[in-house]
Amino acid sequence: MVYKGSQFYDDEQLLTKYLERRRWDENANDTIEKPVFMDLLGEVTDKDVLDLGCGTAAFGNELLDLGASSYTGIEGSKKMFELSKDIMTRNNGKVIHTAIEAWDFPASSYDLVVSRLVIHYINDIDTLFAQVYNTLAQEGAFIFSVEHPVITSSYGTVKTEGLKQSWIVDQYFYTGSREQDWLGGKVIKYHRTIEDYFVGLQKAGFVIEGLRESKPQEKNFHNQETYHRRMKIPLFLFIKARKVSV
Repeated sequence: MVYKGSQFYDDEQLLTKYLERRRWDENANDTIEKPVFMDLLGEVTDKDVLDLGCGTAAFGNELLDLGASSYTGIEGSKKMFELSKDIMTRNNGKVIHTAIEAWDFPASSYDLVVSRLVIHYINDIDTLFAQVYNTLAQEGAFIFSVEHPVITSSYGTVKTEGLKQSWIVDQYFYTGSREQDWLGGKVIKYHRTIEDYFVGLQKAGFVIEGLRESKPQEKNFHNQETYHRRMKIPLFLFIKARKVSV
C-alpha cells in the first residue's frame, strides 16, 4: 500500500517508528531543522499563529510559551490529532483535524503562518500559497521548511549497507511525485526545485525575506561522525515570506 502525506502516520507501526526516531537526541529535526527555523521565526509575542501540519502540536505549546496570542494547528493524521489533544494543553491553543487541502482558510485572520516539513506532501503549492496569503493579515509572515530539493530528487536510488553516505541527484527538473521508502513504509512526496518555491510565493503576492539551507551547527551535536555526515548535503530548505501592504 502506498501512503501519501498525513495518511502515512495513521499506520500504528510507522507512527511508533517515527516517534522513536524523534526521541533520538541527535535527530535531524532537532539538531538541524529547528535551530534554523527558530532563527527565521523571530518575535512571536501577541501574534495569532496558524501551523499547517502541526503533528502532535508540541511546537504550539512552545509558541504560546514564547508569547503568541493564539495557536491553531491543522493536522490531517487522525493518530497525530489524537496525540495533540493531550499535548496541546493551553487554553489559547487548538488543533483541527482536517487535511490542509480541505481546510477553508479564513481571510486576514493570522499574523504568522508556519509549516515544518509538510509542504513537500502537498501537490498544488500555487493554491496553497494563495490561501496562505489570503489568511494572513497585512504584514503577516509565512515561514516554512521542506525537504531540500536535492533530497527529494534523490529518491529511488539504492542505498548500500549502513548509513547513507552519498546522494545521487537525478532528474532534478522533472518535478512531481516521488515515492520514498521510509521507516519500513512507502510515502509519496512532491519534488520541486528551489525556483518553483520561490516563483510560487511571488505569484501569490509574497515578498521573500529569507532563504536558508540546513547547514548544521557543530554545537548541536555530541557525535562528530553525525555532524560530519550532516555536512555532506542539505537536508532541508527554509523560506520566509511576507504579505506586505500595497
